[in-house]
Amino acid sequence: MNRRPRRNHTPAFKAKVALAAVKGDRTIARLAEHFDVHPNQITAWKAQLEGGASGVFGPGGTAPATPAVDVKSLHAKIGELTLENDS
Repeated sequence: MNRRPRRNHTPAFKAKVALAAVKGDRTIARLAEHFDVHPNQITAWKAQLEGGASGVFGPGGTAPATPAVDVKSLHAKIGELTLENDS
């Protein structure tokens, strides 16, 4: 039995398969046969699509992102200002 070489699927293909799974008009087994991928892979892509779908409509559904702040430079600036005030 020869093993098939590892395939890398494009994001567009994954989205197409996941959307077909979300529709629910065919079973996962039929989709796996039609798209020639393992049923577990379809289930994983479907879960990824459902988990990340809120990001399509913009931020707000998730926790607010922390701003990129360089804490070391802020501490250095505080130290400089403290020395100026003490002088």
